[in-house]
Amino acid sequence: MKAARWIAAGAGLAAVGAAAAYAQYRQTEQPDFKLVRADEDFELRDYPALVVAEVSNAGTRESASGPSFRRLAAYIFGQDRPEGGEKIAMTAPVLQDETRPGQWRMRFVMPSKYTLATLPPAPADITLTETPARRMAAIRFSGNGSGRDLALMEARLRDWMMAQRLMPAGEAEYAFYDAPMVPGPLRRNEVLIPVAAQ
Repeated sequence: MKAARWIAAGAGLAAVGAAAAYAQYRQTEQPDFKLVRADEDFELRDYPALVVAEVSNAGTRESASGPSFRRLAAYIFGQDRPEGGEKIAMTAPVLQDETRPGQWRMRFVMPSKYTLATLPPAPADITLTETPARRMAAIRFSGNGSGRDLALMEARLRDWMMAQRLMPAGEAEYAFYDAPMVPGPLRRNEVLIPVAAQ
């Protein structure tokens, strides 16, 4: 009887998580891209220029994540502007990359209605910038996005790129689409690598 209750509770939790993930995907803006090629878990995409807010913190990826996320969230929710100011909608994914050893940058993509000129001013420790239009190779996977998973998926993506004769044009970036309360099996994560022009 206890086992049946645990199974029912687990199924209920999974259903709640699935509903939360579905609602999030429907309501959260994501960057548009042109799909160039799809091959099982791998994709080749053309992204337009994107306006982003970014901040960097030293340490491991895990230790830098929390402070970086909170700092960017304070900016988009207007917590560090006089009287709150205009709030900016959250988008997905949250992007993270290592710009030099032990220095991790986190980026929030701004909603498409904004330009650098129309965004609310940012504090000195947050940079508002525009990424150039880029071709990106991507691999999509579920789970909690641990360092081990990211390394494994990055290796798989690099192997696929080599087989497709695609040359990297930069380092890997990690993309996380879901809130922490979404169960790992329902989360969407990606590793992205810029591709050199051919």
